[in-house]
Amino acid sequence: MFSFGQIKIDNMSHTFHVPVLGLGYSIDTPLKVSRYGISSVVSIVDDELIERMREYHSEKNNEAYTAIGKAEPDCRAKRITAYLNLMAETINKQFEQLKAQLFDAGTDLCRYFELLPEKALLRQGYDLMMEYPDNERKTIFQNILRQRMTKGAIDVNIMSKVDKMNFTADGEYTGNENTDALAALRGFAESDLESAVILSAGMNPTLYSYLESFNDFFPDENGRLRKKIILKVSDFRSAFIQAKFLAKKGLWVSEFRVESGLNCGGHAFATDGFLLGPILEEFKIRRLEMVDELSLLYEAALMSRDIVCAEMPGQRVSVQGGIGTAMENDFLLEHYGLDATGWGSPFLLVPEVTNVDENTLMQLAGASEDDFYLSNASPLGILFNNFKPATSEKQRVERLEAGRPGSPCTKKYLCTNTEFTEQPICTASREYQHLKIKQLQLLALPEEEHQEQFNIITEKICLCEGLCSSAYLKYNINKPKESTAVSICPGPNMAYFSRIYSLEEMVSHIYGRLDLLENIKRPHVFIKELNLYIDYLQADLEKHLKDLNDKKRKHLDKFKAKLQEGIAYYKQLFTEWPELIASEIKLNSISVLEN
Repeated sequence: MFSFGQIKIDNMSHTFHVPVLGLGYSIDTPLKVSRYGISSVVSIVDDELIERMREYHSEKNNEAYTAIGKAEPDCRAKRITAYLNLMAETINKQFEQLKAQLFDAGTDLCRYFELLPEKALLRQGYDLMMEYPDNERKTIFQNILRQRMTKGAIDVNIMSKVDKMNFTADGEYTGNENTDALAALRGFAESDLESAVILSAGMNPTLYSYLESFNDFFPDENGRLRKKIILKVSDFRSAFIQAKFLAKKGLWVSEFRVESGLNCGGHAFATDGFLLGPILEEFKIRRLEMVDELSLLYEAALMSRDIVCAEMPGQRVSVQGGIGTAMENDFLLEHYGLDATGWGSPFLLVPEVTNVDENTLMQLAGASEDDFYLSNASPLGILFNNFKPATSEKQRVERLEAGRPGSPCTKKYLCTNTEFTEQPICTASREYQHLKIKQLQLLALPEEEHQEQFNIITEKICLCEGLCSSAYLKYNINKPKESTAVSICPGPNMAYFSRIYSLEEMVSHIYGRLDLLENIKRPHVFIKELNLYIDYLQADLEKHLKDLNDKKRKHLDKFKAKLQEGIAYYKQLFTEWPELIASEIKLNSISVLEN
């Protein structure tokens, strides 16, 4: 914080971030929003996509481009490093050019400040400066504001367990440090970025231990971390376990990103009935306890490495998944003492932020609630938020009708199955589905059961291609004969946003300056998630009715008990905070809690 006369101004930027969106949808989002102080997340799963984006943006920005071929040693890590460095350099130039502009209406410099929330003292300082008469003091004031501007973070995401082993052409294993996740981490660690890696989809001890190999994850004498660790988590217990594992190695978790188990985009990791509200309540109650215990482990580990720092790094907690209104956003931040929120799916309708091709964009804008559903389409065997009108689903059906189910497997990022082969293959691949259907035919099951199993096998789709296609289509960089079928995975909350928006509109909606959902009947974020969990429990019950053993019965009973605990918590919460639920949907929401 600094003062100018009697004016106190801090360098607070935005209180939301744009989470990772598929593979291609947010692959270059930092290039579009970082200069405005908005943080966003890039997936570094697909180095093929990354290399093509580096070529595209190098040419666009008149930068020299030298291809990094697949045959080059450590090409995956090198591609990722090169792309992240290009982004960092380009964004630094964007930011310096923006700061050099005059404070004239319509400039990017003014846009930077006008996007900020009104509560930010930096925004208040800007508003006050604009009212100043043109004199020397105003110029000094403007320069102070420029000095306090900050770029949005260029964070990266690694799905911890998407960690395929790699082999040479002769079938020789290339080693543990060259698995997909470890090579991706190395690519980030060796880049020029000063930002964070977000580790999602559960704990991978090998990957977590590999973090120790890079000095940037350890603090300098002032406690500053050049590279930070963020964990995407679904509950307090798992967060604490993972953070302790890392703290014992001298690795600090700078942020926990709590994500709704079902009310989110992409892969859905359902909890055992733990609802978002009670999860956040536990973080609120036990946050200091966790920091204290982690600090002791962390300090001891640093001491064993002869690392001494003046102060402990900070630790943030944020939440994402299904947030849809400014009221929800503000309540989550204030009631649970959170540092930030994540807004993902709605930004798919903001073309200047994400990469959605024109056809899919129109489909999303006109979609209804029924178009968004939980599927078993992911080759990872994890529930996947799907979109019925997506062209990838149309392609899947066409291949089935042509008697050739499955997809050609060219990228092989999701190869995990060894049921029929020595080296893992993908369950969405033509090879796997052919072998699995052949096996199914030998079982000679009754027709209804046979069809049910057949549908399960053939529901899988190629995400490696489908989650990149939209970006290639938007930038017109498809290769000849390359599939143009699009997979997209918005969360259920997407159904309530029904047109294309500008960045200003979406940010103003988040901060309550504009209501994009005015007159839209939409359940509160907590109620929506509760409904999703009730539907999930009912589907799970129906699935196991025929073979419900004691173990599964106990699991379902535990799941139901946790849901009931959550419902009791919400009843109390909405009694204390009745303004959280709009009057027109209050009765429906309360009836959900009481049934």
